[in-house]
Amino acid sequence: MLTVDFDRLRLEPGRRLLDMGCGGGRHAFAALKRGATVIALDYSEGELKEVRHTVAAMVDAGEVPPATGWGAVNGDALRLPFDDGSFDAVVGSEVLEHIGDDEGAIAELARVLRPGGRMAVTVPTRWPERICWALDHNYHDTPGGHVRIYRQHELELKLERAGLLLRGSHHAHALHSPYWWIRCAGGVDRPDRLLARRYHDVLVWQLTRNPRWLAALDRALNPVMGKSLVIYTEKPTR
Repeated sequence: MLTVDFDRLRLEPGRRLLDMGCGGGRHAFAALKRGATVIALDYSEGELKEVRHTVAAMVDAGEVPPATGWGAVNGDALRLPFDDGSFDAVVGSEVLEHIGDDEGAIAELARVLRPGGRMAVTVPTRWPERICWALDHNYHDTPGGHVRIYRQHELELKLERAGLLLRGSHHAHALHSPYWWIRCAGGVDRPDRLLARRYHDVLVWQLTRNPRWLAALDRALNPVMGKSLVIYTEKPTR
């Protein structure tokens, strides 16, 4: 289930996409299926190993258009190993909240985006995130955890200071918010609790089957309690 709308990034076959902080690789996989040339970058070599295995399986299964290029790169968001203007589109999904110098990371993403290219960043929405922080300090007070909670206008100002133009926003994954509240209420490090497991099963069902009524419920609730805030930007041509 994607957080970013690729149509708003104008992602077409042959376009070069950077998925910065790719994690498990869901955006990278979807972009490859669209025929984009994809570079998945992450600080964790373990995550990248899984991404490589999944892409290889997708290629073997014919799920990736022929001659579509891709790569998985171990790297640091503050020192991206790419030339200026290397990418037509950039995705930074659920990663900025983990980085101490988020403005440095945004500047790097803007640097490697070509003029006229588009970028989408996603972060946890403020009020659902505040509930998680209040319920269990281990949700954020842990190595690699979240270091800040964003207000939308604060993140937009940081993106504009990097020279980017705002091109819209939305919220996503409303049904994920209650799951994390349940997790945090009983201890975020205890996902095996019965209620957490049962709700997780619902999310897996949404991911794999996504019946119309459930998709409609998620869309209706997104503006109110969407877990993720998605902001789209564009790099000026001058």
